[in-house]
Amino acid sequence: MNDAANLKRSAAFASISVALFLLALKGWAAWQTGSTAMLGSLADTVLDLAASIATLTGVWIASQPDDDKHRFGHGKAEAIAAMFQVVLITISALAVSARAIEQLVSGSRAQAAAQGIAVSLVAIVATFALLAWQRYVIRRTSSIAIETDHIHYQSDLFLNLAVIAALALDQYAGFTGADPLFGLGIGAWLAWNAWRASHKVIMQLMDHEWPEEKKQRFLELMARQPDLHGVHDLRTRTSGNRDFVQFHVWIEPDITVRDAHMVMDDIEMRLHHEFPDVEILIHPDPVGLIDEEGMAARDVLPVPPSAAGSKS
Repeated sequence: MNDAANLKRSAAFASISVALFLLALKGWAAWQTGSTAMLGSLADTVLDLAASIATLTGVWIASQPDDDKHRFGHGKAEAIAAMFQVVLITISALAVSARAIEQLVSGSRAQAAAQGIAVSLVAIVATFALLAWQRYVIRRTSSIAIETDHIHYQSDLFLNLAVIAALALDQYAGFTGADPLFGLGIGAWLAWNAWRASHKVIMQLMDHEWPEEKKQRFLELMARQPDLHGVHDLRTRTSGNRDFVQFHVWIEPDITVRDAHMVMDDIEMRLHHEFPDVEILIHPDPVGLIDEEGMAARDVLPVPPSAAGSKS
């Protein structure tokens, strides 16, 4: 857990460092060129910096241990930080689009294209390095906050390529509308990324169930436990990089409490072997007892292949 927290913090600090570097570089380039596309890229970097600070705050809070007021941990701080980033991306998309429309109406053109192109190339190299580290951290931690920040900087690659294309077409090919048109494209790209990132964040904040494939893998593992006669009222959710699951199991009604406890321990041991970071809460019921109604009362335990064969 500490290793994961340290990795997430390192990714957040790297993001802040790159954002500060690009902020200074693009600020100078936007002033030199007057380019709307460069201004859009600068605006995105300003918001990237704010989002990276929010990411650092989110992963720091999420790494705090459980306490008496947060018994399920602080993992949702990452989702809140990610949602803050979504809002910032949306604001950036609107601001860039408005500036592009203004430039289209006024007919103004960018200047000093060579400096703008050089700055964009440097930004691409710095962004590639950051993305590589973020991908490594995401693979190791499954952090939604780092993943959303990663989307930010993926869009930066396209932003910088768009700036290069816009300046080159405007200054060297005589296409005077290229800069604001690319600016509008950048705004649309940012808006699309905001929409795409918001989906996963909202699912986590709303305690969405695990993906069906993951849930089925979990149930198939439980089906190998010979002492189980059924599973019902299965509930799953994800908070930050922590998974939670709770369910009722049907076991023989005449075994002792000690034996029932041993069965529960055996189930947890088997599940933790393939799902090591999942927090599990099991409630044992005697076979046939149904306290719930509707879908919660339905047995969701898959029939093992051997049992299915014997029935046929």
